Amino acid sequence: MMDSQVYDIGVPGQQWGVAEKAQWLQRQHIKRSYSQEVLATLQQLPAGFQCQQYGELDYRQYGAGHYPLVAFSNGIDAAKATVLVTGGVHGYETSGVQGAIGFLQTEAMNYCDHFNLVVLPCISPWAYETINRWNPLALDPNRNFTNNSPVAEAAAVVSYLQHLSQPVLAHIDLHETTNSDNSEFRPAKAARDGEVNTNWDIPDGFYLVGDSAKPVADFQQAINLAVSKVTQIAPADSEGRLIGEAISQPGVVNYPKKALGLCAGVTDARYVTTTEMYPDSPNASAAQCIQAQVTAIVAALNFLQRKGY
Repeated sequence: MMDSQVYDIGVPGQQWGVAEKAQWLQRQHIKRSYSQEVLATLQQLPAGFQCQQYGELDYRQYGAGHYPLVAFSNGIDAAKATVLVTGGVHGYETSGVQGAIGFLQTEAMNYCDHFNLVVLPCISPWAYETINRWNPLALDPNRNFTNNSPVAEAAAVVSYLQHLSQPVLAHIDLHETTNSDNSEFRPAKAARDGEVNTNWDIPDGFYLVGDSAKPVADFQQAINLAVSKVTQIAPADSEGRLIGEAISQPGVVNYPKKALGLCAGVTDARYVTTTEMYPDSPNASAAQCIQAQVTAIVAALNFLQRKGY
């Protein structure tokens, strides 16, 4: 089911200019701390893990500050397969960030002997602090994970990954689908782009977005099976869709990730998935949302081990 909603900035049908983007930015305020909720919680890392700063964002002109962009890794050993975990592409998707942190704190050390683990817990720290989808320039990092990206958050990730000495076997990108997608972010995007907005029913539960170029259905199925023990897998709507897309199997839809410039398409990994959790569900607590993300990562790693990697 879909409906339309008009945003209150700009003129319908006309793309935003400088004035409209400035009006949007003026509404954004710091609501939480990247330094305290992300960086400080990761000061004590599991044995064998190191923190590496791969970039920095200077957003002082937008009423914020410097944001160090950090990755955590147990090193790159040519004898091991490399697995990438990313969170916070969209800063408002809280369990994506906290799920990556939770994995580092509770489970990552169990897989160090088997995998090179590379974890980027919060790709968009300004958006995390303002509980936002975009950066201060009203740009969405997702769909911009490309060479010569115009979005600083995405460009920093692309550059960092290009310098990894080993190819990435699997990439788990942690996201949420929230009520604010329909109440704020989709209407704002349509207004910014001078388009007509359409909202879709928000799926109640956890689901995955695979890559249509390499759907690896058994990989997706293994993750959903494990997560189903933590929280419910989102049912399809009456048309057999999730967020307007036809399901490929229960709880899974597929997008052409690399063609769209999505974060989960940033490498040539064989095994790719984007998690989507519904934090506004009456059936899931904040702790369950975070645990679902951690469980998804663990299930992916267990699957890869069973495959012999």
